[in-house]
Formats: sequence, structure tokens, C-alpha cells
Amino acid sequence: MYVGTYTRGGSKGIYIYRLDLSSGALESAGVVSGLDNPSFLAIHPEQGHLYAVNEVRSFVGKPSGAASAFAIDRGTGHLTFLNQQASVGSGPCHLTVDRTGKFVLVANYGGGSVTVLPIDDEGRLGEATDFVQHQGGSVDPRRQSGPHAHSITLDPTNRHAFAADLGLDKVLIYRLDLKRGKLIPHDQPWVQVKPGAGPRHFAFHPSGRYAYLITELDNTVIAFAYDSARGSLQEIQTVPALPAGFQGTSYAADLHVSPAGRFLYGSNRGHDSIAIFSVEEGSGRLTPVGHEPTQGRTPRGFALDPTGRLLLVANQDSNTVVTFRVDPDTGGLRATGHVAEVPTPVCLKLMTLPG
Repeated sequence: MYVGTYTRGGSKGIYIYRLDLSSGALESAGVVSGLDNPSFLAIHPEQGHLYAVNEVRSFVGKPSGAASAFAIDRGTGHLTFLNQQASVGSGPCHLTVDRTGKFVLVANYGGGSVTVLPIDDEGRLGEATDFVQHQGGSVDPRRQSGPHAHSITLDPTNRHAFAADLGLDKVLIYRLDLKRGKLIPHDQPWVQVKPGAGPRHFAFHPSGRYAYLITELDNTVIAFAYDSARGSLQEIQTVPALPAGFQGTSYAADLHVSPAGRFLYGSNRGHDSIAIFSVEEGSGRLTPVGHEPTQGRTPRGFALDPTGRLLLVANQDSNTVVTFRVDPDTGGLRATGHVAEVPTPVCLKLMTLPG
């Protein structure tokens, strides 16, 4: 397990752990230091390289963030730094690797933009082949006075990219040109959500027929029907991420669909819980199951292991990663009792080593 962090309050960089799938125990396996805010991570589809955003406002004297490339030792999981490249926009907070392993796509929150970085044969990042500046704003004068791209996600066909922009209350849709490394506005250029919702993270169902959006400002999960041939979304349902009657301040963050597609989970920062939903197979609609306290403060990123048996949560403000066991019948969560102390954890990425 790789843990991306904010390098403040004692964090050194990217932390590495070994995860025991039978018990949920975490064993420290090292740290890669010397990086500024390697907050969000992505693993190459061939699992030989890892990429991290450097969530900063300036890079080499310019108003830009950066992305860093690492080689993964497939025997130990250890990381070797390869290079850094400007993300062009400031404050990058999310990135993904396309399924061919040729490009990294970056969402720049501070700059309100998305960028394409090429990957060479040795896993290093090249200069941007494309940069798209979002335009506009929405109704919240404090959070939505301009664009804030919060994530960029590829569909299962690897043909369309979806950029959730918190500042615009839109999910912008692009066609990915793999020959030139370009993002081309799609025929359906975006889907508009409720004003003030604040789109954050976006995830596809394993079937490829549905997609889900979690909104930070009004704490909802929006379900969409997805037409992969057309690359189009059609909203089918909106459900609250917080329990009825909750009166405190909370901001939804991450969401993931279980590997088998039966359950969806979302994190709530403030309520400090994981929201649990069952997914109806024939329609993609969500039914609330409940909320599980994360045993820490401000759960930001979380991850399911590839088997779907464990869910791990990064509690940013209590400096912990907590392991939960997933009930395969109900989707419910039960703490295993295993907790790793990690300073300011943000993002968790899991991979299986040979043997």
C-alpha cells in the first residue's frame, strides 16, 4: 500500500506498507522523502511505475504544480524517483494513467485546468502534450468564484475522460486522442449538476454501464447511466451522503465502487464516516445501507483491496490509516483493530506483488 500525504506536520513524503489480507495488519516498508505534497497517487497499469501529484502553487519559478514519476521494485514494492514534470496549472490534486500506459492525466484544482503528460518507455514524464483551461464559476462566492478541477477519470473503454470541476458544478467530458495526447471536447461537452453541489470525485461501475459522482459542498452521490458507445451520461438518481438529521459541518470527499459492483462507499469529512450504499444490478440505483465511523478525523481518501475483502481509510487530521473488513453480503464495515500511524495521509493505492 502506498500512502500519499501532505508534507506538513511531520510527513516526509510517500509512505509504503505491506498489507496482510487475512488480518488487515499493516507493516511499515519505508518512505520516499524529499517531495512536496505528494498527495494523490496513481499506479501504471503494468504496475511497474507510480505517479504522484505535487500539490503546490509554483514549480521552478512558475505558477504551476508538478507530477513525479517513480519506478516500482516488483520484488519489494520500494520506489525509485525518476523525474518531475510541470503540471502547467497550479495545485494539482488528482491524476490517472490511461489504460495503454502512455499518458498521465492531471487535474489542477488551483488552476482550474486539466493536463496531459506523456510517459516514455522508461516510465519518465515528458512535457505536457495538452493543457485545457476551464472557464466560469457557480453560485458559492467563496468556493466557486472560478473553476477548480478536482479529479479526472477515464471510462473503462479508455476513450473518454471525465473532469469533475467543483467550481463549475459540471463534469466536463473529453475524448482522449491517444495518438497525439490530446483532450478533445466531446459532443456532450459536460453534464451540469445542482448549483452549489461542488463535484469532487467520479467513479465507474465495473460493468461500465453506470457512473457515480460525489459532491463536496452539498454532500450527495449522483448516479448516472453511461452510454459507452456515445460517451454520454444521463442522471438517474441523487442520494445524500450524510445521515438524515445531521446538523454539523461536513464535506464529502472520495468514493469507490466495490470490485464486484455490489456496493458503493463514500467518505465524509466532519461526520467522519464512510457512507455505505448497495447498488441495484439492473439499474445502477443506490440504496443507503448505513454509515461506519472511521475511528479518526477527516477521512479523505480510502481504498478497497482488489478482492473487496478489506477497506482502508486515511484519516487526515488524526494521522492514521484504519483497516476495516467488508461484509460480503451487506457491504457493512467492521474495524479489524489494525491502525497505522501515518502523518497527514491523503490517498491510498494498493497493488499486489508477485508471489
